[in-house]
Amino acid sequence: MNNFQFFNPTRIVFGEGQIKQIDSLVPESARVLVLYGGESARKHGTIDEVLSALGSRHVEQFGGIEANPGYSTLMRAVEQIRSNKLDYLLAVGGGSVIDGTKFVAAAVNCDGNAWQEILVNGAKNIKSALPFASVLTLPATGSEMNTNSVITRYETKEKLAFSSDLVFPQFSVLDPTKTYTLPPRQLANGVVDAFTHVMEQYITYPVNAKVQDRFAEGLLQTLIEIGPELLAKPSDYSLQANFMWTATLALNGLIGAGVPQDWATHMIGHEITALHGLDHAQTLAIVLPGILQEQRDSKHKKLLQYAERVWQITEGDEASRIDQAIEQTRLFFEQMGVKTRLSDYRITADAIPAMIQQLGDHGLNQLGEHGDVDLEKSRRVLEACV
Repeated sequence: MNNFQFFNPTRIVFGEGQIKQIDSLVPESARVLVLYGGESARKHGTIDEVLSALGSRHVEQFGGIEANPGYSTLMRAVEQIRSNKLDYLLAVGGGSVIDGTKFVAAAVNCDGNAWQEILVNGAKNIKSALPFASVLTLPATGSEMNTNSVITRYETKEKLAFSSDLVFPQFSVLDPTKTYTLPPRQLANGVVDAFTHVMEQYITYPVNAKVQDRFAEGLLQTLIEIGPELLAKPSDYSLQANFMWTATLALNGLIGAGVPQDWATHMIGHEITALHGLDHAQTLAIVLPGILQEQRDSKHKKLLQYAERVWQITEGDEASRIDQAIEQTRLFFEQMGVKTRLSDYRITADAIPAMIQQLGDHGLNQLGEHGDVDLEKSRRVLEACV
């Protein structure tokens, strides 16, 4: 296990009815912009709860943030903040709204082109960001307790990510009852997203990180156990509470501290979304089994560990056990209702060259924990995913 520092200042306020705590957590003098996606949060009363908790503070609203938050949309929020001298952001939604809010927080004081400075240049020149918090309504990305953000520029079909310690949420309210009305597709996507986040930090190579390994395996086993039940009983508080907390822990930095990480599946998946509009989790379900097959030699020991500890696969030779573990991963995604082949989404092999071109254009030709997933390997992965 390598030397590391673990820092996460986000305060988690967990449980039913905790939106009321916003009143004591947001400064009384704050001029607040509440950001959200579609009308679901308003329809189901969450926006009203938030507004009530904010009380007499100056509050404005900004809706319409897309499932893959769009750069042009977010820049309109930036203009609203600048014009009306707002100074505190509150994201109400899932990872997309929170990701978008992180970008907005960083972009308000950004000199120059925000896309270039924050997404292309990785926010390395960004010196300040507006304070913000979140009310989570869709567990999946862990964005409520990390510094990561992924933004889409629809005009150019680009999807890029950034991370900065300046965009940790000050606090995040996690009320499991706010997930009861989620449609099955969003619940399934959330489970697949969280599962893949763990896999990106776990299935690499051994570094004697026993705590992180066992923690990761426990999160994976929890998702396998509760995932199908969630689809059958979406209003079960215990299931939703465990799902929400698992998704948060999957990407708050703890299980990745001091260990190698992969993220090739995410980077390749982003290009599929950018070019074809698939849900983020759909792309992960497509790409992850292919990455595991392509990289099975370098991931050999961890794949065997995954097979035994997560799927209880102990019979057969090593190659057979790895095959079974990869197939069980695919079957789990399918059991959640998330298809795992490009052809399931009417994407043919003819579309692969454009995806590889995008990866090359974005400099994503040294992916994976060893930096050895070049464009040719990415091509093979995608061809195996058809």
